[in-house]
Amino acid sequence: MLKSFFMDYAFFEGKIVPVEEAKISIMTNSFHYGTAVFEGIRAYWNEEEEQLYLLFAKAHYHRLIENARCIFMEIPYTVDQLVEYTKEILIKSEIKEDVYIRPIAYFKDLKLTPKLMDYTPEVAIYLYRFGRYLDTSKGIRAKVSSWRRNEDNSIPSRWKVAGAYVNSALAKTEALMAGYDEAILLNSHGYVAEGSGENIFIIKNGKAITPSLNEHILEGITRNTVITLLKKELVVDVEERPIARSELYTADEVFLTGTAAEITPVVEIDNRKIGNGEIGEITKQLQDIYFRAVRGKIPRYKNWLTPVYDK
Repeated sequence: MLKSFFMDYAFFEGKIVPVEEAKISIMTNSFHYGTAVFEGIRAYWNEEEEQLYLLFAKAHYHRLIENARCIFMEIPYTVDQLVEYTKEILIKSEIKEDVYIRPIAYFKDLKLTPKLMDYTPEVAIYLYRFGRYLDTSKGIRAKVSSWRRNEDNSIPSRWKVAGAYVNSALAKTEALMAGYDEAILLNSHGYVAEGSGENIFIIKNGKAITPSLNEHILEGITRNTVITLLKKELVVDVEERPIARSELYTADEVFLTGTAAEITPVVEIDNRKIGNGEIGEITKQLQDIYFRAVRGKIPRYKNWLTPVYDK
């Protein structure tokens, strides 16, 4: 008999509970000041194997703990514990489809002073069934935003700190209101940084180019994976350097990368077609390899994956 409703579970302050019970107070410190650190993790369902695979789970939780320490937040769980809690909520929620997972570390204290010391860190993990974040099959239209990416000496973009994402929200909203699908932000020096929640690559004359890590960008896990695939699978040279805005318009291909965005082609920027206005060949090849690998269909990349269900 089919279930008539979803009963999803969350990990909340040391316990597995129905997601409806995972509540914080309106007085919670991190709610007021954005002093939370989060991650996005995907799990992919393999129908043939009847297996759910977590993608780069340990890498994401390592980054969560590392970023949290940067704001003086000592998370009271290990990477392995967080992976096991994630598997537990997936199993208990009976997930047999692609799903997005959101872990978030925050100060749970009911105090209103904006500081990063003498507070109590906690972690929550919950599921989100949202399918595709952007249209990876047809490509998207993007707009170079009037908002600049926040600087490393302000709020570092390499840390996934909740409060920093007001910057992303402003840029994304501006793009949507103008009729585009996504925003591309420049940094304070006028060079291309990244999308509102994605890293960016361009292809020009058979070479891949992406902003270097000192261009005020997230050190993306998917970004690093794509660099590896470009070099090892497609034998494409990758150059990490500043990218001028005008280079976007003359690129042969442009695509965005991220856990949520996966590999999303950009076929138009600021009303200018990229290449012939269709998904480029290198982007197509990357997508094919990536989407097979994340479902466990390429044995040499099984080390990316953590199986959820015991066999």
